Amino acid sequence: MVERRFVSPTLLACVVIIATSGIVYELIAATMASYVLGDSVAQFSFVIGLYLFAMGIGSYASRFIEHALLDRFVEIELALALVGGLSAPCLFLVYTAQGAFRGALYSIVVLVGTLVGIEIPLLIRLLEFRLNLKELVARVLSLDYVGALFASLLFPLVFVPKLGLQRTSMAFGILNALVAVISTFLLPITHARIWRLRASCCVVIAILAVGIASFERITTHREATYFGAPIAFAAQSPYQRIVMTQSPRTTRLFLNGNLQFSSDDEHRYHEVLVHPAVSALGREPKSVLILGGGDGLAAREVLRYPKVEQVLLIDLDQEVTRIFREVPLARTLNRDALRDARVTIMNEDAFGFLERCRDSFDLAIVDFPDPGNYAVGKLYTLTFYQRLRERVGVRGLAVIQATSPYFARKSFWTIAETVAAADFRVVPMHVHVPSFGEWGFILAGAEGLREPRTLIPSVGELRFLTNEALPALFSFPRDMERVPAIVNRLNDQQLVSTYTNEWEEWQN
Repeated sequence: MVERRFVSPTLLACVVIIATSGIVYELIAATMASYVLGDSVAQFSFVIGLYLFAMGIGSYASRFIEHALLDRFVEIELALALVGGLSAPCLFLVYTAQGAFRGALYSIVVLVGTLVGIEIPLLIRLLEFRLNLKELVARVLSLDYVGALFASLLFPLVFVPKLGLQRTSMAFGILNALVAVISTFLLPITHARIWRLRASCCVVIAILAVGIASFERITTHREATYFGAPIAFAAQSPYQRIVMTQSPRTTRLFLNGNLQFSSDDEHRYHEVLVHPAVSALGREPKSVLILGGGDGLAAREVLRYPKVEQVLLIDLDQEVTRIFREVPLARTLNRDALRDARVTIMNEDAFGFLERCRDSFDLAIVDFPDPGNYAVGKLYTLTFYQRLRERVGVRGLAVIQATSPYFARKSFWTIAETVAAADFRVVPMHVHVPSFGEWGFILAGAEGLREPRTLIPSVGELRFLTNEALPALFSFPRDMERVPAIVNRLNDQQLVSTYTNEWEEWQN
């Protein structure tokens, strides 16, 4: 009878919670590292490696715990509840305070990994005299792996989009504290210590519950301080934190804390992104493909042309396109472009879309974030541009956002070289956008592509671009002139490291 009690469903559920929470804390740290530091492959690799190393330290350290094993197990669970549960809020506060984010990140990873490394050996030792060791190890480790599977599947599909990183970490902290409470009922403990341990569990649960309840207010305050303006709208998608700020002068969009546009100068960027390409095409396009551009600002410029019949917009993040289709502030910025009957929105990966698409377009506008990680970097590869080449044919034309030719000079010319290798004729452009500095674009078309000299009259009057301003777009001063560059290929994506290194030099 005793043995059956120790393998009760409640105890087995606790093992699953322990395993799930450990993986969730690891994924939270890696995700925040990729948000803040970029290069998701490197950050996930560093965090996972450091976490596993710390687990090894914890497992070895557990051998020195010889007495009052249940007390130590409860204390470890409570420590993990606090450190792991508050990990995401702490990292967020360090980031918005512009503190030592890397130091805080890796310290938390080591501490969480060490605590996780201690808890499973302790649990096995607590149960080893009540179950056959072979059966005990098999059950505990198999459930540990099941919990890891649960965490890996539910983290991107449920936890991040529904709760966000901060609430997820605090919720799992509460679960760790509940495991600590439950263990005081399932495992033998002397009466003298039981109330002290249970009281400690209640305190930890209360701290985390207060954190969840006050999270929104604290986050709004910290983000407003960090972004320098009141938060007008904020949301969490499966892919990123979306924040719009509004001051008397300007509205800004931030994704994962990075500025995407400012309403007082985004017209410079989007006018140059769209209208020189239409002018180089020599006619108003009837069918337009927009890859990225979920804010609808490029679509707004495209819809200036009366002969446009179809705009197909492909953007991965459904939450971004929903916001810019439904939220009044966002709709004002794009002039309801995403609600226009001519615009069709598809939320999917652009790389996969081009792989299966067989339609042709007069104009393709490629407006992706900069290649700061490998998930985005694949959209700047030779393979991607070859697929794009097939969609515009010999009469169509593409224009590509290509980062800054001043701050990331080699990256810009690497993109140009890669586009040219896809059998495009390439015409580079640049424009000064006050919020970002010099920014670059690539016109890509058939052999006859030339620099446009006049805008198509039907576009009407623009806020920035004029016929007189067009020639300056194609003139590169000496500090932005072409430098030797390679072709960025899918199998290595050297552009990602080039881009990351160039921007880090400016930031340091």
